[in-house]
Amino acid sequence: MPTENTGLPAVCAVIVAAGSSRRMGGENKLLMPLCGRPVLAHTLEVFERSRAVRDIVLVCREQDMETYRALAESSRITKLRSMVQGGATRTDSVLAGVSASPEDAALVAVHDGARPLVSDKVITDAVRAAAESGAAAPVVPVKDSIKRIENGKIAADVPRDTLAAVQTPQVFRRELLLDALQSAAASGRSFTDDCAAVEALGQTVSATEGSYENIKVTTPEDILVAEAFMHREAAE
Repeated sequence: MPTENTGLPAVCAVIVAAGSSRRMGGENKLLMPLCGRPVLAHTLEVFERSRAVRDIVLVCREQDMETYRALAESSRITKLRSMVQGGATRTDSVLAGVSASPEDAALVAVHDGARPLVSDKVITDAVRAAAESGAAAPVVPVKDSIKRIENGKIAADVPRDTLAAVQTPQVFRRELLLDALQSAAASGRSFTDDCAAVEALGQTVSATEGSYENIKVTTPEDILVAEAFMHREAAE
Protein backbone atom coordinates (compact mmCIF):
# COMPACT_ATOMS: atom_id res chain seq x y z
CA MET A 1 0.00 0.00 0.00
CA PRO A 2 1.50 3.37 -0.97
CA THR A 3 2.01 6.16 1.48
CA GLU A 4 -1.12 8.32 1.44
CA ASN A 5 -1.28 11.04 -1.23
CA THR A 6 2.40 10.85 -2.22
CA GLY A 7 2.55 8.13 -4.87
CA LEU A 8 5.50 6.67 -2.95
CA PRO A 9 5.74 3.09 -1.66
CA ALA A 10 4.76 2.45 1.95
CA VAL A 11 7.58 3.59 4.24
CA CYS A 12 8.23 2.62 7.85
CA ALA A 13 10.60 4.82 9.82
CA VAL A 14 12.76 2.87 12.26
CA ILE A 15 13.87 5.37 14.91
CA VAL A 16 16.95 4.09 16.75
CA ALA A 17 16.93 5.36 20.34
CA ALA A 18 18.76 2.59 22.19
CA GLY A 19 22.11 4.27 22.92
CA SER A 20 23.67 4.78 26.33
CA SER A 21 24.51 8.52 25.93
CA ARG A 22 28.04 7.97 27.26
CA ARG A 23 29.29 11.25 25.82
CA MET A 24 26.54 13.08 27.68
CA GLY A 25 27.96 11.83 30.96
CA GLY A 26 25.35 9.10 31.22
CA GLU A 27 22.34 11.46 31.10
CA ASN A 28 19.79 10.29 28.54
CA LYS A 29 20.34 12.79 25.74
CA LEU A 30 17.02 11.95 24.10
CA LEU A 31 15.18 13.28 27.15
CA MET A 32 17.25 16.45 27.42
CA PRO A 33 15.23 19.62 26.78
CA LEU A 34 15.60 21.20 23.36
CA CYS A 35 13.68 24.48 23.24
CA GLY A 36 11.64 23.20 26.17
CA ARG A 37 10.79 19.74 24.83
CA PRO A 38 12.69 16.43 24.83
CA VAL A 39 15.02 15.78 21.89
CA LEU A 40 13.18 12.57 21.00
CA ALA A 41 9.82 14.36 20.88
CA HIS A 42 11.14 16.66 18.15
CA THR A 43 12.47 13.67 16.18
CA LEU A 44 9.22 11.72 16.36
CA GLU A 45 7.16 14.75 15.39
CA VAL A 46 9.09 15.27 12.14
CA PHE A 47 8.23 11.74 11.02
CA GLU A 48 4.67 12.08 12.30
CA ARG A 49 4.22 15.11 10.02
CA SER A 50 6.01 13.65 7.00
CA ARG A 51 3.64 12.54 4.25
CA ALA A 52 6.40 10.23 2.95
CA VAL A 53 6.21 8.05 6.10
CA ARG A 54 3.32 5.74 6.97
CA ASP A 55 4.56 3.92 10.10
CA ILE A 56 7.05 4.39 12.92
CA VAL A 57 8.89 1.72 14.92
CA LEU A 58 10.87 2.93 17.94
CA VAL A 59 13.91 0.94 19.09
CA CYS A 60 14.99 1.65 22.66
CA ARG A 61 16.38 0.24 25.89
CA GLU A 62 14.01 -1.78 28.05
CA GLN A 63 14.28 0.73 30.91
CA ASP A 64 13.16 3.56 28.63
CA MET A 65 10.09 1.95 27.09
CA GLU A 66 7.44 3.29 29.46
CA THR A 67 8.95 6.78 29.43
CA TYR A 68 9.12 6.86 25.64
CA ARG A 69 5.60 5.47 25.31
CA ALA A 70 4.30 8.26 27.52
CA LEU A 71 6.32 10.80 25.53
CA ALA A 72 4.84 9.53 22.25
CA GLU A 73 1.33 9.73 23.67
CA SER A 74 1.79 13.26 24.98
CA SER A 75 3.26 14.28 21.60
CA ARG A 76 0.27 12.71 19.79
CA ILE A 77 2.37 10.38 17.68
CA THR A 78 -0.29 8.36 15.87
CA LYS A 79 2.03 6.54 13.45
CA LEU A 80 3.88 4.61 16.19
CA ARG A 81 3.18 0.94 15.48
CA SER A 82 5.50 -0.74 17.96
CA MET A 83 8.38 -0.32 20.36
CA VAL A 84 11.10 -2.94 20.48
CA GLN A 85 14.11 -3.49 22.67
CA GLY A 86 17.49 -2.70 21.14
CA GLY A 87 20.48 -5.00 21.13
CA ALA A 88 24.12 -4.85 22.18
CA THR A 89 25.19 -3.13 18.93
CA ARG A 90 23.61 -0.76 16.44
CA THR A 91 23.37 -3.59 13.93
CA ASP A 92 21.41 -5.66 16.47
CA SER A 93 19.14 -2.71 17.27
CA VAL A 94 18.38 -1.87 13.66
CA LEU A 95 17.71 -5.54 12.89
CA ALA A 96 15.20 -5.64 15.75
CA GLY A 97 13.49 -2.52 14.43
CA VAL A 98 13.34 -3.63 10.81
CA SER A 99 12.07 -7.06 11.84
CA ALA A 100 9.24 -5.32 13.74
CA SER A 101 8.27 -3.12 10.79
CA PRO A 102 5.08 -4.03 8.90
CA GLU A 103 5.73 -6.67 6.26
CA ASP A 104 3.85 -4.63 3.67
CA ALA A 105 6.26 -1.72 4.07
CA ALA A 106 8.26 -1.57 0.86
CA LEU A 107 10.92 0.71 2.33
CA VAL A 108 12.39 1.33 5.76
CA ALA A 109 13.94 4.64 6.74
CA VAL A 110 16.45 4.15 9.56
CA HIS A 111 16.96 7.33 11.55
CA ASP A 112 18.94 8.32 14.63
CA GLY A 113 16.66 9.38 17.46
CA ALA A 114 19.27 12.01 18.29
CA ARG A 115 18.80 13.87 14.97
CA PRO A 116 15.80 16.06 15.85
CA LEU A 117 16.31 18.70 13.15
CA VAL A 118 15.96 16.50 10.09
CA SER A 119 13.74 18.19 7.53
CA ASP A 120 10.86 16.68 5.62
CA LYS A 121 12.74 17.46 2.39
CA VAL A 122 15.76 15.40 3.49
CA ILE A 123 13.44 12.51 4.38
CA THR A 124 11.42 12.68 1.17
CA ASP A 125 14.44 13.03 -1.12
CA ALA A 126 16.01 9.90 0.39
CA VAL A 127 12.74 7.97 0.14
CA ARG A 128 12.28 8.91 -3.53
CA ALA A 129 15.83 7.87 -4.38
CA ALA A 130 15.51 4.56 -2.52
CA ALA A 131 12.22 3.85 -4.28
CA GLU A 132 14.16 4.00 -7.55
CA SER A 133 17.51 2.44 -6.64
CA GLY A 134 16.80 0.31 -3.55
CA ALA A 135 19.08 2.24 -1.18
CA ALA A 136 19.75 5.91 -0.47
CA ALA A 137 21.23 8.14 2.21
CA PRO A 138 21.59 11.91 2.69
CA VAL A 139 25.11 13.32 2.70
CA VAL A 140 26.77 16.72 3.11
CA PRO A 141 30.16 17.76 1.72
CA VAL A 142 33.03 17.76 4.21
CA LYS A 143 34.03 21.35 5.05
CA ASP A 144 37.41 20.80 6.72
CA SER A 145 40.66 19.78 5.07
CA ILE A 146 41.22 16.09 5.72
CA LYS A 147 44.56 14.44 6.46
CA ARG A 148 45.53 10.80 6.69
CA ILE A 149 47.47 10.10 9.88
CA GLU A 150 50.10 7.38 10.37
CA ASN A 151 52.03 6.90 13.60
CA GLY A 152 50.93 10.26 14.90
CA LYS A 153 52.08 12.19 11.84
CA ILE A 154 50.33 13.60 8.79
CA ALA A 155 50.98 11.12 6.00
CA ALA A 156 48.92 12.52 3.14
CA ASP A 157 46.19 14.89 2.06
CA VAL A 158 42.81 13.38 1.22
CA PRO A 159 40.97 15.24 -1.57
CA ARG A 160 38.06 16.95 0.14
CA ASP A 161 35.86 16.95 -2.95
CA THR A 162 35.73 13.15 -2.85
CA LEU A 163 34.43 13.04 0.74
CA ALA A 164 31.05 13.53 2.37
CA ALA A 165 29.54 13.02 5.82
CA VAL A 166 26.62 10.60 5.77
CA GLN A 167 23.47 11.33 7.75
CA THR A 168 20.13 9.68 8.43
CA PRO A 169 17.49 8.68 7.52
CA GLN A 170 19.12 5.98 5.43
CA VAL A 171 16.40 4.36 3.34
CA PHE A 172 16.38 0.84 1.92
CA ARG A 173 14.12 -1.76 0.43
CA ARG A 174 12.92 -3.64 3.49
CA GLU A 175 13.99 -7.08 2.29
CA LEU A 176 17.39 -5.80 1.19
CA LEU A 177 18.16 -4.33 4.60
CA LEU A 178 16.87 -7.42 6.39
CA ASP A 179 19.17 -9.61 4.29
CA ALA A 180 22.13 -7.31 4.96
CA LEU A 181 21.59 -7.17 8.72
CA GLN A 182 20.89 -10.88 9.06
CA SER A 183 24.06 -11.62 7.08
CA ALA A 184 26.04 -9.31 9.36
CA ALA A 185 24.60 -10.96 12.47
CA ALA A 186 25.35 -14.45 11.15
CA SER A 187 28.98 -13.53 10.50
CA GLY A 188 29.40 -11.69 13.80
CA ARG A 189 29.99 -8.35 12.07
CA SER A 190 28.67 -5.05 13.40
CA PHE A 191 28.32 -1.79 11.49
CA THR A 192 27.92 1.72 12.90
CA ASP A 193 26.39 2.75 9.58
CA ASP A 194 23.56 0.88 7.87
CA CYS A 195 24.82 1.74 4.39
CA ALA A 196 27.94 -0.30 5.15
CA ALA A 197 25.86 -3.39 5.89
CA VAL A 198 24.06 -3.07 2.56
CA GLU A 199 27.26 -2.27 0.68
CA ALA A 200 28.76 -5.49 2.08
CA LEU A 201 26.18 -7.35 -0.05
CA GLY A 202 27.38 -5.50 -3.14
CA GLN A 203 24.48 -3.02 -3.28
CA THR A 204 25.36 0.56 -4.13
CA VAL A 205 23.72 3.39 -2.19
CA SER A 206 22.46 6.57 -3.86
CA ALA A 207 23.62 9.83 -2.27
CA THR A 208 20.94 12.48 -1.73
CA GLU A 209 21.20 16.03 -0.44
CA GLY A 210 21.49 16.27 3.32
CA SER A 211 21.54 19.36 5.52
CA TYR A 212 24.16 20.86 7.83
CA GLU A 213 21.30 21.49 10.26
CA ASN A 214 20.62 17.74 10.49
CA ILE A 215 23.08 17.37 13.33
CA LYS A 216 23.32 14.45 15.71
CA VAL A 217 23.03 15.46 19.36
CA THR A 218 26.01 13.73 20.95
CA THR A 219 27.60 16.18 23.43
CA PRO A 220 26.15 19.01 25.56
CA GLU A 221 27.42 21.57 23.05
CA ASP A 222 25.21 20.03 20.37
CA ILE A 223 22.10 21.06 22.31
CA LEU A 224 23.21 24.69 22.09
CA VAL A 225 23.83 24.38 18.35
CA ALA A 226 20.46 22.70 17.78
CA GLU A 227 18.66 25.41 19.76
CA ALA A 228 20.41 28.10 17.73
CA PHE A 229 19.19 26.48 14.50
CA MET A 230 15.65 26.23 15.87
CA HIS A 231 15.59 29.85 17.05
CA ARG A 232 16.84 31.00 13.63
CA GLU A 233 14.16 29.01 11.85
CA ALA A 234 11.46 30.40 14.15
CA ALA A 235 12.64 33.94 13.42
CA GLU A 236 12.53 33.52 9.65
